[in-house]
Amino acid sequence: MVDQVNGTSESMQHLLDIMAQLRNPDGGCPWDLKQDFRSILPHTLEEAYEVADAIESDDRMQLRDELGDLLFQVVFYCQLAREEGSFEFADVAQTMADKLIRRHPHVFALQAHEKSESETGIDAEQVLERWESIKQGERNAKQQYSVLDDVPNALPAMQRSAKLQKRAANVGFDWPDITPVLANMTEELEEVQQAFASGDKDHTIEELGDLMFACVNMARHLKQDPEQVMRAANAKFERRFRYLEAQLLEAGEQIENVSLERMDAGWDDAKAQGL
Repeated sequence: MVDQVNGTSESMQHLLDIMAQLRNPDGGCPWDLKQDFRSILPHTLEEAYEVADAIESDDRMQLRDELGDLLFQVVFYCQLAREEGSFEFADVAQTMADKLIRRHPHVFALQAHEKSESETGIDAEQVLERWESIKQGERNAKQQYSVLDDVPNALPAMQRSAKLQKRAANVGFDWPDITPVLANMTEELEEVQQAFASGDKDHTIEELGDLMFACVNMARHLKQDPEQVMRAANAKFERRFRYLEAQLLEAGEQIENVSLERMDAGWDDAKAQGL
C-alpha cells in the first residue's frame, strides 16, 4: 500500500511539473501559454464526453487514456489558478477529501462508538438522502436559501432538468408514483398538438419544452439518467440508419435517390433484425 501511495504521489507530481513547464514563459508551449479558464472549457466538456464513450464501449484501456485526458484538464485549471494565486492542486484535492468525509459520517466517524444509531446500517437510498440533507446544510451556511441555487447552468439541458426536478422532489414537490407522471406526459403531448393546430409556432415550441421536461421526469421516476436514455436512443437510431444505408448500397441504390417508402421498408427491416 505504501509503495502504491508513493507511486501515485510521484506520478501526480510528475504531471503537475509537466503542466508547469508547458506554461513556463521561458521555453513553454505557445498554445498552452495562450490559454485561460474560458478557452479550455470546451476541451474539458469534450473530454468528459469521451470518458462517457469509453465507459459505454466497455473499453478499459480507452477509459484509462480518456481519464488521463480529463485529469489533465483539472491540472491545467489548477496551474492557471496557481499562477494567479487563487489556489492550486493540493487545495482542490484537500477540499474534495474534506467534503467526502463530511458527507459520509456513516463511514468516516473517528471512532466506531462515535457513530450515532442513524449513521450505522443504512442502505444506498438512505445514503443519498443524507447526502442531499448535508448539501442543503452547506447551502444554508453559504446563505443559499433555494434548493435550486447551485444547479449549474452549464449542464446539458436534460441533465439540468433532472437535477432541478430531483432537488424539488427532495423537499416533497413530486408525484408519489409514476401514474400521474404518465398522465402529465399525455397532457403535455395534447397541448403540443393543440398549439401546433393553432399555427402559433412560439407557443408550440414552449409546449414542446414542457413535453420534453415531462419526459425527463419520466426517466427520473424510472431511476434512469435522461442523458443516458437519450444516448441509447441515438445509438439505436444510428445502428438502424447505418443498416439502411448498407442495404441500399448493396442493392446499388443511393439513399438520396430512393423514396421515403423505400427507406421506411429498410428501416422496418433493421427493426426486424433487432437493431
